[in-house]
Amino acid sequence: MTKMKNTALKSLIVAFFTGCIALSFSASCNSKSYVPPWEWGDSGTVVNPVVPDTTGNDTTVVNPVSLKPRFIWIDASANFPDYANDSIAIYNDMEKVAATGFTDIVVDVRPSMGDALFQTSHVDQVRELDVWEGSSYRFYQRTATWDYLQVFINAGHAAGLRVHAGFNTFVGGNHYPYGLGEQGILFRDESKKDWATCVNLDSGITNVMDIDDSDYGTKFLNPSNPDVVSFLLDLLRDLASYKDLDGIVLDRCRYDDLAADFSDISRKAFENHIGRNVTNWPDDVLAPGTTSLPSVYPTYMKQWLEFRAKTIYDFVSEAREAIKSVNPNIKFACYVGGWYSSYYGSGVNWASNTFNPSIYYRWATSDYMKYGYAEKLDYILIGAYASASNVYGNGEWTCQGFCKVAGNVIRGAIPYYGGPDIGNWDTTGVTDLDAAVTSTVDACINAADGYYVFDLIHVKDYDYWSALKAGIGAYIDANSN
Repeated sequence: MTKMKNTALKSLIVAFFTGCIALSFSASCNSKSYVPPWEWGDSGTVVNPVVPDTTGNDTTVVNPVSLKPRFIWIDASANFPDYANDSIAIYNDMEKVAATGFTDIVVDVRPSMGDALFQTSHVDQVRELDVWEGSSYRFYQRTATWDYLQVFINAGHAAGLRVHAGFNTFVGGNHYPYGLGEQGILFRDESKKDWATCVNLDSGITNVMDIDDSDYGTKFLNPSNPDVVSFLLDLLRDLASYKDLDGIVLDRCRYDDLAADFSDISRKAFENHIGRNVTNWPDDVLAPGTTSLPSVYPTYMKQWLEFRAKTIYDFVSEAREAIKSVNPNIKFACYVGGWYSSYYGSGVNWASNTFNPSIYYRWATSDYMKYGYAEKLDYILIGAYASASNVYGNGEWTCQGFCKVAGNVIRGAIPYYGGPDIGNWDTTGVTDLDAAVTSTVDACINAADGYYVFDLIHVKDYDYWSALKAGIGAYIDANSN
């Protein structure tokens, strides 16, 4: 998740990525030196332990503590060594998550390489994922045959948690460093090459599958390609068929960055959108190699940004319909980064369609507001991914400020839950990280409709259990009758 690749975010986390290439933005660059001690019971065992149910027979009635929800994300790759083959560990940790005060989990079941950790016939099952160990990545193998998502549903519900599935959307594979190679449908099936996004580089428009071997990371799919859309909707229907699943959260439901997508498919769709041909392509939209908005806008640039927002809006609309057609009771949501002022780089307008960004931002057309997709969701997760020294504040690039800005643009359309990335944030000058983590609960939950934190692996690696329990407990104490 979250996971964004734009100029504003790069200014915050460039130091992190310089020292450690992160294929999953969630993976910590620190080695996992120990398993945090169990704080809620004896000898590392669950109080009133549960025998893991690896079947689909979940009859638990979930009734989390009232007040505002508290979400925690569980990234697939970063947590894979703990959970890929160990259902007991899932049960144990879900008990601990609930005891800390969380009400909801989001378990990543379609990681950025694009295969599945849920039952589907439309893409391969995940058999190995990249994990950080020591000073490099390696693959961790999954040999278990039980249903990964179903066990999380059973374990979460047994602990009194609501369970949501995180779904990386416009992704088709990963190209890994450290000699690990590649994974994903784009690498397995050469016939799917035209599904991949085409980027507007200095050297010309290029399919990402043709970029040289030094281009490590996630290979994005083209949101304008009808075959891509059909493929993803089929996956989402399969995911929605889990009858006890509480929600589905789309992640990476966006373009990779400002350079995408300049394929012939997208060009034709854009020309249909504006009702005319663009003869000077791509320069009249964005000059080759553009990574940020120029001071002088090209002829069709603002309409291009509008078109990209419309493309994602249309997909979110179709995704909602596909999911609800299978299970009308399941909650439908998206994760987004909280930096709305520059989120045009990802081609997403996550605001309410009653918010008019053209009043505030030069890059927005008057019609950009039509493609605000908040009303298509049941709730939204906001990545309030500021530094550990910028927890409180009123504007973007503070945890609290991100949540306040989200409230301004969502305008009450849906509930929104915001919070920090407590593993990849900048900690410069902060001597008490536990206190910073605790303060994020107060800063975010009181500025939003609930709290969200990324990621469970960071809580475990840095032993933030008590820090989070203190923050959540203070909120509950202050708001309980």
